[in-house]
Amino acid sequence: MSLFAVIVVGLIAGWGASKIMKAKTGLITNLILGVVGAILGGWISSLLTGVNLVGAINLTSIIVALLGSILVIFIYRLIKK
Repeated sequence: MSLFAVIVVGLIAGWGASKIMKAKTGLITNLILGVVGAILGGWISSLLTGVNLVGAINLTSIIVALLGSILVIFIYRLIKK
């Protein structure tokens, strides 16, 4: 897994997930949650499929990272309450 790819995909996913979830957090928080979501999404997809889907910058990676980021933002909201 390329660290650069995970960061780039995570930044894109964090931005997209914050728009979808209407997150009212700052830009830096959204980007951090996005990178964490990309890592989480990649880990979950590896467990389910046996293949690392977040190893490159492509549409599949962005979708997996976006789903992971949405999950991370959801958990973040639960913790913040």
